[in-house]
Amino acid sequence: MKPITILIGALGGDGGGVLCDWIIAAAHGQGLGVQATQIPGVAQRTGATTYYLEVMPERGPREAVLALNPAMGEVDIALATELLEAGRMIFNGFVTPERTTLIASTHRVLSIGERAAMGDGSFDVGRLLRAVKERSKAQILFDMEQTAEESGGVINAVLLGALAGSGKLPIPDAAFEAAIREGGKAVDTNLAAFAFGRGHARGELEQAVREHRKRQAAAQGVEDLIARARSGFPAGSLDIVEEGIRRLVAYQDRGYATLYLDRLQGIDPAIVRDVARHLAVRMSFEDIIRVAQAKTSRERLERVRAEVRAKPHEPVEVTEHFKPGNEEIAALLPPWAARWLLARRPFHFSMHVRSTTVWGFARLRFLAGLRWWRPRSWRYVEEQAEIGRWLEQIRAAQALSVELAREIAETARLIKGYGDTYKRGLGNYRRISEEIIAPALAGRMPPRKAADAVANARVAALADPDGDSLNRTLAAIAA
Repeated sequence: MKPITILIGALGGDGGGVLCDWIIAAAHGQGLGVQATQIPGVAQRTGATTYYLEVMPERGPREAVLALNPAMGEVDIALATELLEAGRMIFNGFVTPERTTLIASTHRVLSIGERAAMGDGSFDVGRLLRAVKERSKAQILFDMEQTAEESGGVINAVLLGALAGSGKLPIPDAAFEAAIREGGKAVDTNLAAFAFGRGHARGELEQAVREHRKRQAAAQGVEDLIARARSGFPAGSLDIVEEGIRRLVAYQDRGYATLYLDRLQGIDPAIVRDVARHLAVRMSFEDIIRVAQAKTSRERLERVRAEVRAKPHEPVEVTEHFKPGNEEIAALLPPWAARWLLARRPFHFSMHVRSTTVWGFARLRFLAGLRWWRPRSWRYVEEQAEIGRWLEQIRAAQALSVELAREIAETARLIKGYGDTYKRGLGNYRRISEEIIAPALAGRMPPRKAADAVANARVAALADPDGDSLNRTLAAIAA
């Protein structure tokens, strides 16, 4: 009789130790032998926080020798409170396609390296998900952080519910619920989170989610756009394309979402998911209107109250800090006025706006209400022109090599934010475009070598904010 092996990967503060204790208590409650080893790390992602358990599948007086540490290729169930932690377990060889059921949250908490990188240094979620699906035998994946918020509980209780719903342990739901009650902390909310996680794992909430999205699409008036996407794009890309539609309707309007679908026409099916993701982000570029929208949204205000743990009767004061300059102001002006202002001496001034007061909130809502003006603004005109050139390069490249087209699509990671960050990223993209992409599309560089060159240049640009690394990389490629 072999034990069932369980490996838990968590971040500091996610309650991995409590989750481990719940599983132990539930196993003991069923008379099952269990042993656990806890290796606490730190909250700042400089070390792994892991927990390893071995549970005997049957009751019995026979003594068993249980291991203290996981062995590569011998983990039956892997639990991860965050997607990159699942990737870490895959990289270390604990998750295998022959044996392991992987239960993980799909939300991301950026590591220190990702936060410190220039531009968008975040790990590619698409590649993470592909690795998860290719390197594990079975998967239970959903956003457990969002589920915890919806249930009022915490993520470790959701993960316990998903484990119970997987049916991989010979432990009934009642035993897990009893373990939560014995813990004696936030019992009601943890039980609710457990039920939500179990429902997700068993597919009981899928229909409810579909109905919610259907109502959301109806409220936004985009049912026909969703239907168009489902009939015109590969099934594997629909989650991104549909989310892009919703994002751009909220950002601008229905017509802008239609433009998004029009721009995706003719993109090779092998890369349409990647292009759709980057295109949605580029089309919802950050400007003053976007910032005002985000800061006055109901979801943001509710999140702030939840973060400070304010009770319903307690007031919360929020002060927003802004430092607009001539570039941010010019972004909203007509092109001719923006060019005049940008030719003047640069300036900045500080602003503190209390968004929880009537006057402060009204000022931000006024800015957020300028969506109708955005298509007339200098930043909009410039951004659409840049997006058009980027898409033209992708379409031209896919006729030569899909990999080259994919790497050109990934250069969108360089362009983000506004002000100096935007200028630096756009400048790096233009250098790569002029010195690598244009020669490749003109036939002066083999497509495979061009794809590698674009990838190396992009990584160099993201790694070094001063541009020295990109300079060296471009010089080496030219040589």
